[in-house]
Amino acid sequence: MRLTEFRALMRAHFGQHRATSVATDHVFSALGGRTVDEALRGGENPKRVWAVVCETFDVPAALHHGLPD
Repeated sequence: MRLTEFRALMRAHFGQHRATSVATDHVFSALGGRTVDEALRGGENPKRVWAVVCETFDVPAALHHGLPD
C-alpha cells in the first residue's frame, strides 16, 4: 500500500479533518505507543498501520483492503 492510498483511506473513513486529528493525536499501543504519523515517519509499512487503525476504530470491512473501485 502506498502512503497516498493510506491517506485516502483515512479520509474516506474519518473525513478530512478527523483523519488528520487521528493521525497526529491518537496514540496506538499496537504501534509501540506512537501516533500514525510517528509510525509512518519511523518506517512502518502503511498497510500495517492501516490494519491497526481498522482494528482500533472498527473500520468497515469494505475499506480494509483499499478503496472500493
